[in-house]
Amino acid sequence: MTAETPPPAGWSRLQRRLHWWTAGLILAGFALAWVMVAVPLAALLEKFLLYQAHKTIGLTVLALVLWRLALRARRGRPAWEAGLSRRQARAAAVGQAALYALAVVVPVLGYFVAATAPAQVPTLFLLVIPVPHLVGPDPAAFAALRAAHRAAAILLVALACGHAAMALWHHRAGRATLRRMWRAG
Repeated sequence: MTAETPPPAGWSRLQRRLHWWTAGLILAGFALAWVMVAVPLAALLEKFLLYQAHKTIGLTVLALVLWRLALRARRGRPAWEAGLSRRQARAAAVGQAALYALAVVVPVLGYFVAATAPAQVPTLFLLVIPVPHLVGPDPAAFAALRAAHRAAAILLVALACGHAAMALWHHRAGRATLRRMWRAG
């Protein structure tokens, strides 16, 4: 999109679908993370399957977010809703940038957590496609990366909840913010 090109009237159907798929997978991956770490090692197969599902979700989120960013760079975003103050638009833009950044950083950190883990468990996308680990086991890096991955994931979900709360707040105030992302209204 060039400076002369007006912004699109609304989010495309694909942009809206990618938004909701990404949001759903992030929440599913976050919930799954708490379950998978709580499963005892005695239930090894269950634990393995939960970790592989979590890894698949993370890799899928990464792909969807990169797709969303490419689509947004090509198509642009709709203009901010009329009546939104400059401060609110700036805050929303910063929040959305943080969400995009964390939605990329969290899966990348997760990949490196898996790659540096002392117990080298393979990463199998959809349980069948092996994803090579580009680095080897490193207990010190693993501990630091695991803590960073967890903190970034918590921050991502907290920001996503704030994002959703603001969309609901604008919706209750009679603005079309939520409606625009739901059905391009």
